[in-house]
Amino acid sequence: MSSQGSMLGRTALVRVAVVVGVAVISFAGGAVVAAQPHMTNALHALENARGELQVAERDKGGHRVNALRLINEAISEVQAGIAAGS
Repeated sequence: MSSQGSMLGRTALVRVAVVVGVAVISFAGGAVVAAQPHMTNALHALENARGELQVAERDKGGHRVNALRLINEAISEVQAGIAAGS
């Protein structure tokens, strides 16, 4: 694999980590409003990140699979937070 491909893989994983962190912090903040644009935006970002990871190259030493697992958990938590705020 080229160094550029490796760098793109690391960049994608860093982006995923940031998005998951933002989603978790948003959820932990406990701010409940009728319209939840930040929670909805976080959910869309997580869904986008999941889609990107699903089409990424498979061999990432287990990190891609682990990132997908964490994103799926984060999506569930954000959805629960949205439901709790309605």
